[in-house]
Amino acid sequence: MTAQSSATPTPANGEQLTLIAFIRAKPGRGDELGRRLGTLVEPSRAEAGNINYDLHRSNDDPDVWVLYENWHAAADLASHFEQPYMKAFVAALPEVLEGEMDLRRCAMVTKVAA
Repeated sequence: MTAQSSATPTPANGEQLTLIAFIRAKPGRGDELGRRLGTLVEPSRAEAGNINYDLHRSNDDPDVWVLYENWHAAADLASHFEQPYMKAFVAALPEVLEGEMDLRRCAMVTKVAA
């Protein structure tokens, strides 16, 4: 096996962007946060540029939620955050959110499995 270059790998899918959001509810507010997050799924999936938008709940902590999203390009994700329903969601987050959301933007570096 040869040594790999330390350069950043080139995304395998052009500009495709993955966003993984880790979101913690205030203690005891996990169900409410999940309900609110659930309302985002269908409109997000209907947006131009969305590949998938999936909501997950931690098996270990019911107050922790994860959104796994794929977008064709960073501009599509930027447009997503400008949608009125997203702005309303973000504005109401302090009611149920503990701390800050942990948003991780990632580029897929392997080809999609066949």
